[in-house]
Amino acid sequence: METSSPIRILTVCTGNICRSPVAERLLRSGLDQVRPGAFRVESAGTRAMVGEAVQPSSADIIRNYGGTADGFAARQLTPKILRDTDLVLTMAARHRGEVLQMDASLLRRTFTIREFARMLKVLEQRDTEQNDGAQAPAADLPAFWRALPVRAAAVRHLALAEDASENDVVDPYRRGEDMYRQMEDELAPALLTILRFARHNS
Repeated sequence: METSSPIRILTVCTGNICRSPVAERLLRSGLDQVRPGAFRVESAGTRAMVGEAVQPSSADIIRNYGGTADGFAARQLTPKILRDTDLVLTMAARHRGEVLQMDASLLRRTFTIREFARMLKVLEQRDTEQNDGAQAPAADLPAFWRALPVRAAAVRHLALAEDASENDVVDPYRRGEDMYRQMEDELAPALLTILRFARHNS
């Protein structure tokens, strides 16, 4: 039987107006389709432009993938926000470092989003091999997802990037449309991997 409290996922970038809102809103809409009410996805910034809406180009990306940017307001990352989180997905390695400076106990629950997606691919492959090509859905979804960060951390060595830059999502703020397209190209595959993993294990 599943516990009632939702699985809490936090996405983190710098200003909380370009990258992490895209990750938040698209994970939220995708996970709501997988299991309505089972996940709570929010975001915050390490140097947030508090109260600001999503940047227009990021809002366009959210809409293009079927999400909504409505009602969004940037907020500053705080220890209290982190305390209430099961999984932290940062947009770059330096954000991961800033999260861990704030709360070192999150070491095995904090990943860059691209790194986490690669780890899920390793876990997916392992699970498929162990189940003769079939993946068994999780019996207790919250318990499965709360244990997932530790499982992912255990295969980090099998999911290393060839170049450290492959862990980061580029910051497009004030850098033109080409940078927003690059952000989308780097972020979308990771989001799709996470959502596919969620579907296969629900």
